[in-house]
Amino acid sequence: MLRVGLLTSGGDCQALNAAMRGVAKTLYTSGREVEIFGFLNGYQGMIYNRYRKMERENFSGILTRGGTILGTSRTPFKLLDEPTPDGIEKVPAMIRSYQSLRLDALVVGGGNGSTKTANRLAEEGLNVIALPKTIDNDTWGTDYTFGFDSAIEIATKCIDDIHTTASSHGRVFVIEIMGHKVGWIPLYAGMAGGADVILIPEIPYDIENVIDVIERRERGGKRFTIIAVAEGAITKEHAAMKKRERKKLLGLRSATVANEIADQLIVSTGREVRVAIPGHTQRGGTPCARDRVFATQVGIEAGMGILEGEYGFMVADRNREIVRVPLSEVAGKLKYVDPNCQLIRQAKMMGISFGDE
Repeated sequence: MLRVGLLTSGGDCQALNAAMRGVAKTLYTSGREVEIFGFLNGYQGMIYNRYRKMERENFSGILTRGGTILGTSRTPFKLLDEPTPDGIEKVPAMIRSYQSLRLDALVVGGGNGSTKTANRLAEEGLNVIALPKTIDNDTWGTDYTFGFDSAIEIATKCIDDIHTTASSHGRVFVIEIMGHKVGWIPLYAGMAGGADVILIPEIPYDIENVIDVIERRERGGKRFTIIAVAEGAITKEHAAMKKRERKKLLGLRSATVANEIADQLIVSTGREVRVAIPGHTQRGGTPCARDRVFATQVGIEAGMGILEGEYGFMVADRNREIVRVPLSEVAGKLKYVDPNCQLIRQAKMMGISFGDE
């Protein structure tokens, strides 16, 4: 009898259910006797031993369903060794839950922080496999994470829809796209949506360069400008500060980065400027086809790992091949956008500004 635990941790995203379905169907069709237990609300379910015994029908009809049927929550890795407010030691509690259910393996769907915790549990002797989910596509060791493509589709549609009203009224629009530390979503959505300016955390910007774009377009007869900005975009001035000073200053913000930029542009250009923030819609809704396929693939690979008795890895996409990467290699690392990557060079060649020049 194989006994397997499932959990989804961190921010939700599209295709989490598709990934769990891939794991379950692979195990169920293997000919082995299998019991699957779903921990509720991420690692909190393991900490408090809250779970449900899953049946085959629980994995039916969820391929196209967004969110996660198990629920999720954030359990920050940096607080992992601090007791819960009610005094529970988190790691020992998770180990007890694993052992009390006599699990042979634990499959974790999560991003960067969740993968760090998965690796910690693996170091404690648990058989763990991680699945790379996050809309941010910032998980180290994989070219692609499920949730990313669906988020791009939503952000791109937002930019597409803004284009018509921006051109009709001759307005400047600042569209804030998710991306606190990395800029993969605004980069791809900005390219797909035809943004004139794309601001991402990896390339600090100068507001004067953004103003130059607006004025240059106006001189060329263009009545509107579309600016796609990551929620974590920073100015060159802020980037020059020490990390501690910068975090303190940004923590005192009373407005989003999009609203700050909009206010500056109104004062400097006298133009009519509007802000659009799609926000958590980028995490929601039905997963796109590519995310469904990739999530299913990683779920299958995790199921195969369990059947083969191999653990301690994250399933990854490398050069369009599904591979197994040791958790110890990926835990604690972020995959940033390379400011000199081909896509950014190409974007600049066609006139898109990143605010740096």
